[in-house]
Formats: sequence, C-alpha cells, structure tokens
Amino acid sequence: MTRRHRALGLGILGAGLALVLGCTAPAEPPPDPPTPAGTPAVTSRDPLVVAVHASRPAPRITLATAEALVAGEVTRWRPLDGSDRPLRVVPGLREVRRDRDAVALVPASEIDATVRPARVAGVDPLRRPADYPLRVAGPPPPEVTTLSVVGDVMLGRRVGARAAAAGDPSLPLRPLQRRLRSADLTLGTLESTLSDDGTPQQGDDSFAAPPTVLDGLADAGFDALSLADNHTGDFGERALLRTLDLLADGPVRSFGAGRDRAEASAAYVAERHGVRFAVIGFNAIGETPRATSRRPGALSVRMPPRTGPLVESDLAHVERLVRRLDQEADVVIVLPHWGTQYTHVAEPIQHRVARRLTGAGADLVVGGHPHWVQGVEWYDGALVAHSLGNFVFDMDFMTQTQQGVVLEAVFWGTELKGFDLVPYAMDGDFAPRPVRGPLAADILGDVWGHSTGPFRASAP
Repeated sequence: MTRRHRALGLGILGAGLALVLGCTAPAEPPPDPPTPAGTPAVTSRDPLVVAVHASRPAPRITLATAEALVAGEVTRWRPLDGSDRPLRVVPGLREVRRDRDAVALVPASEIDATVRPARVAGVDPLRRPADYPLRVAGPPPPEVTTLSVVGDVMLGRRVGARAAAAGDPSLPLRPLQRRLRSADLTLGTLESTLSDDGTPQQGDDSFAAPPTVLDGLADAGFDALSLADNHTGDFGERALLRTLDLLADGPVRSFGAGRDRAEASAAYVAERHGVRFAVIGFNAIGETPRATSRRPGALSVRMPPRTGPLVESDLAHVERLVRRLDQEADVVIVLPHWGTQYTHVAEPIQHRVARRLTGAGADLVVGGHPHWVQGVEWYDGALVAHSLGNFVFDMDFMTQTQQGVVLEAVFWGTELKGFDLVPYAMDGDFAPRPVRGPLAADILGDVWGHSTGPFRASAP
C-alpha cells in the first residue's frame, strides 16, 4: 500500500540540523557527536533542498550560491534566475506554495511534489541524493525510482507514411529515445490499432500502425501502453483482437482493453527497486466498443462531454479496481482518456472523477485525448495531470496539437517525491523534440496557467 499523506512540520535550518557543505562527491560524513544512550545515531545524509514554487523552472545554482542562501546572504533572485526581483527565504513550504518569490531551505525527507527543488552544482537532490553536495542530519534516502508518462502516440496515417519512406517505422520516437529509456518505467497511450484487417470505423480518422512499430516502441523505452482510447476499435473487432495478440506476445505490454471487461480491467503490474506499480486505463470518449462480459473492447466510463451523463456503475467499477490495487501494489496509476479536444481547460467532470479516483487510492492520474496540454492538480498527496498533449501525431493544422510535455515522476520508495514536465514540439516528421527558451515557457505556461492549488502560476 502506498502514500500516505503525513502532515509536514517544516522549518528552516534549526539547531538540530547539522549542515554538511562543500561535498562535491559522495563521501563518508564526519563522525557524529555522541548521542544519549538509547538514541538512534543520525548521520548527515538528508539532502537540504532549495525549494521554489512548482511552476518555476528548477534553478541551477552553484554550491557557493547555496551556501550564501543558507547564510542569509541572498536577497535577490539574480543568482537563481537572473532577474532582480526581491527574494524571500521563508521558514517552510506553505509560503513557497503560495508565493513565487519565496524560497525555503528544507530537508528533502520533508518535502513533497508540490514544490520544485533547485539543482546544486548540477545535481538534482531527488534523482541523485547520494551525489548531492548539500546535506543535513538525517537517514539516507530510500531507493529512487523514475517514471515517465507521455501523451497520445499515433504511429499510423502520415506519421507511418513518413517513417516508412525513411525505412524506419519508429522514426518519430528517436529524438526522445534516450530520455525515455533512462526512466525505470515508461508508459503511454497507443492511439491506433496494429492491424487494418477490417472496415474503417471512423473514415480517414481510422488509425492503424504496422506491427513493426512494437520493436521501435520497446527500443524507445516503453514498457506498457494503454489501449483504453477511442481508436483501438478503428478497424473493428478482428483488428482489435489482433492488436491484443501482438501486444501480448511482443516486447511492450498493454492494458485498458481486452476480450471482455475482466481482461480490459486487468492492471499492468511492474516491480522496480522493490516497489510494485499497478496501472489501469479507461476510455470516456466512446467510439471504441465498451468491453462487456461478452464483448471485447476498452474499459469504459461513460461521462461528459462525449458519452455522458456519468454512469455511476462504470465509475464505481473503476473505483473498486483502484481500491483493490491499493491493497496489492505500492503505487497505483490511472490513465483516463477523457475531456474535450482542442482546449487547455479541463471539463468540470474531470475534476470530480479525479477526486473519486484519488480518494479510492490512485497516486497518479494522467489523462489524454484533448490533444492540447491541460493543468495539474494535487489531491491529498496524489498528482493529477489532465492532459499531456499529443506525443506523436500528424495533427499539424494547429500549433498546440504539435506540442506537449513528458511527465517525469520521481519516487522515493513508494512516495511520489517530485516531478518534471519536459516540453517538446514535433518536427516535420512528427517527431517530438525537447525545446527550451520562449517556446518551452509558452508550453509550460499553458499548463501552469490552467492548474490549481500549489501549481497555480501566481499566488491566489
């Protein structure tokens, strides 16, 4: 079982925190002072995080700047982001969540994913805590596990034609291959069948990719793909069943669709560093048949705006799945296919359903289908990302459908400790390539500008 949700008593450096500065590589800390009999010995292994508002890019600062922050010698943002705005060092995370000009110095063991840590001397304290040069007294962090989730992956139609012309059916996955492969677990949503053996159900918007893309998806680092979307049934039942067979026998697993509702409800389960991850997906858009006890299709929740009103029995079934998985696994992830296309604004029902899912035990909810990025939310220790945008798609008729973000989550043991959103834009071959500068700020601005709670881009 995962999370949960401890109250954080956070303060700036107190008398009991023995700060270790100047470590440029992992090293044995100096001997600790004697402790009273019966008191556990504590070594200086807990990273001291320079925490900023979640909507800020992670500052990259020198060790000297970090030391100056600790000493109270930094009063402007210049050494952190180049601006001349006043900087406030505050005693805890509450103010950082509310004020983009606030900074807190907090032991990593006491932060959560609602703030962003600075990199000190080029080291991320959450991803590489053993290499981090700024530490305080505390136990060593648990094992680190990284998870990447991408948006909708469509490798058919013009995407497939350009890849075939280049002799590489997985051409569009190459630019981000190294990044995706570096994660311990990588997930996405496959917006197509792997067979066109049937009648197109959605005309020119019927998507099929050749089975050869499976090797490329595996080579790009994908471990499992959701089939719970509105294109898995694009060429009818025979093609759907063929797609299920190919994935069952291939290097990338699937979830979210099956020969009946029981199979469509089955979670993809993977263990990384002793942590069990369980992943399910559901389709709220329709078009792909709804899996029933006698019919193949996708696990479905009928709800607005496409298949509503909300059918309570559908959602209750998914809630039961999440509750059971919360007892059997350490981290529960849900990938819903929901919402309205071509908007940054999540539907009100998405917020309601997300609260139901996290209340049942989901630790991470990552949506798809809108084709544009949408905001993120935090519900009692669980992260909700309403849409990451398209990952690979030939929708080049508007700018936003060629942009998106990769969600990279960092777990310490079973706890979601932090996350990054990596912005990208597709090139002429519909391949997503990471972007920086104004374009990255614009894409991320669309996310933070539609986020709530601690992720709002400005103070409430």
